[in-house]
Amino acid sequence: MTIAGKSPVVLGVSLALFVAIVSAEWVAPANVVIAYGFVLPILLIAAARSRRLMYLTVVLCILATYIGLLRPTKPGRFVSALINRSMVAGVLIGVAYLAMTREERKAREEAARAELLQANAQLAEIKDALNRAERLAAVGQLVASVAHEVGTPLHSIAWHVQALGEDPAITPEMRKRVEIVDAQINRVVRIIEELLSSTRQRKPQLVPLPVDRLVSPVVALMAPSFAAKGVALQAEPWQGDPLLWGDVEQLQQVLVNLMANALAATSPGGRVIVAVGQRPLTIEEQEARRRTGEPSASAMATVTVSDTGCGMPEEHVSRAFEPFFTTKAIGDGSGLGLFLSRQIIQAHHGALSIESQVGKGTTVVIALPACISEHGATMGSVTAEGARRVG
Repeated sequence: MTIAGKSPVVLGVSLALFVAIVSAEWVAPANVVIAYGFVLPILLIAAARSRRLMYLTVVLCILATYIGLLRPTKPGRFVSALINRSMVAGVLIGVAYLAMTREERKAREEAARAELLQANAQLAEIKDALNRAERLAAVGQLVASVAHEVGTPLHSIAWHVQALGEDPAITPEMRKRVEIVDAQINRVVRIIEELLSSTRQRKPQLVPLPVDRLVSPVVALMAPSFAAKGVALQAEPWQGDPLLWGDVEQLQQVLVNLMANALAATSPGGRVIVAVGQRPLTIEEQEARRRTGEPSASAMATVTVSDTGCGMPEEHVSRAFEPFFTTKAIGDGSGLGLFLSRQIIQAHHGALSIESQVGKGTTVVIALPACISEHGATMGSVTAEGARRVG
């Protein structure tokens, strides 16, 4: 039963105890020990975790504690009774404070556990989506390879069938058979085209996207995995409100993949840093945007994932974006993560680059066109250290 479900029961029992203690106090006002019984309803009310209700309970219990002073007492006993009941009131206040503090701490811990479980569930969903995308890309690569290998002889067969159907010497019976063959060839072509279209990555929906909305959720989702391995995860703060053009779902898929790779490559005690920055467009990028008809951008927003892991040799860096290339053990990776990530970034008219040194770590930089904000600026400034890293 939840705390909310217990509240009516707690209130009922607390009220019954309160009435019973007040009645006992009225019958035997000289017995101050009975007043200590108000501790019980206070402890029960604390379980309801309501400060307002606790304040009301404490006030009522203290007032009830001093009720005994209204009854006649022996001469000279009033001051003694007042002191004793003031001590009871102090005890009640102390118990209420300690009990409420304990319950509020438990509530915070329960909320933190619930958030952690929710974050783990979301991370599992993102990883499942990433695995599905990798498997789909593998099928797409296979279909594309088969289509390429089959396409050339298929076109040659189709041309010969067409030429055979146009031969004036062909009999009606042979023409009918040629038409059947031609129809089946066209059917094979349609099947291949449908398979290719079903395995393509969907076109990103580009909208102005705050970098915080992209980075912060992924950092929060990945934090438990880093903590479990003993790898420090540091998200460098940024200033202003950086915006970029992007599809949040696809870009978070890329960032999850990059951070998962960094975690896998980093030993316990190492560190992974996620930094946001900006840089000007290169001449090649400006020319590419002009050729494709894309609007000009004054800067490129960058998200950098740096680790202190094992690093990669130069020959592995040069092949990192090849499909099915992986240095992981069999069953630990498909070799499509970086390949898919680069395809997504390229669909965003951006760039994905890797720098790595054996024994020193790896740095992966996502560069995407910055979006002009409502205030007319592009990216907010970043820390000097972050600027040096991504520059």
